[in-house]
Amino acid sequence: MTRLSVALVQLDAGSDPETNVAAAAELADEAAAGGARLVALPEYLQYRGGDEGYRASARPIPGPFTAAFSEIARRRDCWILAGSLAESSEDPARPYNTSALIGPNGAIVARYRKIHLFDVAVEAGPADVESARVTPGDAAIVADVDGVRLGLTICYDLRFAELYRSLALLGAEVLTVPANFTERTGRDHWEVLLRARAIENGAYVLAPSQINGPPGQPAFGRTMVIDPWGVVIAQAPDTVGIVRSELDTARVASIRRQIPVLANRRPATYDVAARR
Repeated sequence: MTRLSVALVQLDAGSDPETNVAAAAELADEAAAGGARLVALPEYLQYRGGDEGYRASARPIPGPFTAAFSEIARRRDCWILAGSLAESSEDPARPYNTSALIGPNGAIVARYRKIHLFDVAVEAGPADVESARVTPGDAAIVADVDGVRLGLTICYDLRFAELYRSLALLGAEVLTVPANFTERTGRDHWEVLLRARAIENGAYVLAPSQINGPPGQPAFGRTMVIDPWGVVIAQAPDTVGIVRSELDTARVASIRRQIPVLANRRPATYDVAARR
């Protein structure tokens, strides 16, 4: 079994990409200097604002916006999850929303492109069409971090339990959810959904979030770490900062042994898609 020291960074990114990346890198460096083996950052870390600004902020991965995190990973001998960045795609109007996992050698070890895009209209709340500015990904990703299996997701993916079950079946022991979760929905749904994904899969959940944000659509914040029993073991206050925790995969194995939902599945009886 493996222990993993983690640090989650809560950000308040604005509309200047270079300033945002520099601020995120400074906190990532501080988190790593404090002993974290894995540092996780939130979604949209390079830009929050209008669609045109988001498109203009897109860069290749690896590229100039991952370079600062790669340098920190090498210097601090740690892993960094750049929660999400706008990654250049074949369509300049629709870059990918990409989570990049950087290894201790500074290389991009894995990248996950957000599958489920935030196309919603909540009464008295947020309205957005993320698909107008983002090209969706098409692959579930699990990566190895010092022997711990990490399943990568982003924000709105949180509402699609089948993705998390697929990651658990692929071996994920820790599920990452970098987010820019809206305040209107976050106050009722954020913690509930995170705890549900942890409980359903007997996995740790790491959820680094943005806070505050552009007028009219603030982010909820409440960066948190949840254990495989669904207990919140670390949570950020309502400010920019760092949350630290220790993960132990023995806890994952113990809970999956006690409540073996992955082994007890009977998908042939309820997999509607397979029967069509």
